[in-house]
Amino acid sequence: MAERDELAAARRWVIKIGSALLTDDGRGLDEAIITRLVSQIAALRVAGCEVVLVSSGAVAAGVVRLGWTSRPRQIHALQAAAAVGQSLLVQSYETAFKAHGTVTAQVLLVHDDVTARARYLNARSTLKTLLALGVVPVVNENDTVVTDEIRFGDNDTLAALVANLIDADVLVLLTDQQGLFREDPRRNPAAEMVALCDVHDPALDAMAGEGGALGRGGMLTKLRAARVAARSGTETVIASGRSASVLGRIAAGDAEGTWLRTGQQPQNARKQWLASMLQVAGSLELDAGAVRVLRESGRSLLPVGVRAIHGAFARGDLVSMRSPQGEEVARGLVNYNADEARRIIGSASSAIESILGYQGDEELVHRDNLVLV
Repeated sequence: MAERDELAAARRWVIKIGSALLTDDGRGLDEAIITRLVSQIAALRVAGCEVVLVSSGAVAAGVVRLGWTSRPRQIHALQAAAAVGQSLLVQSYETAFKAHGTVTAQVLLVHDDVTARARYLNARSTLKTLLALGVVPVVNENDTVVTDEIRFGDNDTLAALVANLIDADVLVLLTDQQGLFREDPRRNPAAEMVALCDVHDPALDAMAGEGGALGRGGMLTKLRAARVAARSGTETVIASGRSASVLGRIAAGDAEGTWLRTGQQPQNARKQWLASMLQVAGSLELDAGAVRVLRESGRSLLPVGVRAIHGAFARGDLVSMRSPQGEEVARGLVNYNADEARRIIGSASSAIESILGYQGDEELVHRDNLVLV
């Protein structure tokens, strides 16, 4: 379909696979479906796409491996099951991807990794470096240490935050359902599936209300996740992981699943979110050359272009960048704390290691974390 050309053009994907697909009706991991889905992801990569995989299933796999007959309720037992199951899950993916000559990396995240600003930058840099190396990151929540008070709550939300983190073009939430339906298809076999809808359409909230179709089978969390992903302009598709060649069909622009559209340009949407997410913690006084580079070239801010530092800020804080006349030029997340920044300003990036004693980022503020004002 022509209207899905936007999805067909996607080059950076986050794909979330739900536990309902992976755990073979409580009998452990379903190796056959893992093999099929990995083959489809490998085909995306051959076509030039980058993929981050967010996978559920660790706790369920651990419960089976430990010989338990039901999922425990105690937090420590759940954490133990996650520890056992996570190794099984990663081993399954590693084996499946190895058949396609692809290296995988296990990435376990907790809430602070995407909300604490310094750790946000670290997680973002790690994931983007893995993608640049041709590695497929396999992401899961770190259930072995997380507590109910700080957990993401579900891997749909985690996948959406990962999409924010890496500026994904599309988030695909694979489940055991074909998509979102206007009515419960179990009660009305003729229920209409929502093929395309604006992610912020109030009609979706009405369906998600008490007794609504979206409130069943985890669909409510998927709607919420789609709205989180939309903050950075990521499009979301909810589709059945059991559908033949589901990922290839989405990549081809076919009418597969439910597309929850953002209607925003990804980079602009992300920068609007970035500009509004934090309070300014300090400011950087730029020279005229740095001002010109930011405004005309859209490049990163290097230490050499900064004349003075004002305020006490930490790595990852939002700082204001100002011209020699005091006019605000841009805002962005800074890669060094105030004391480190004061030591390296006016210097070439190649001198950072000798000044600080370690080689950090070349940029004081990277262009991906910077917005002109």
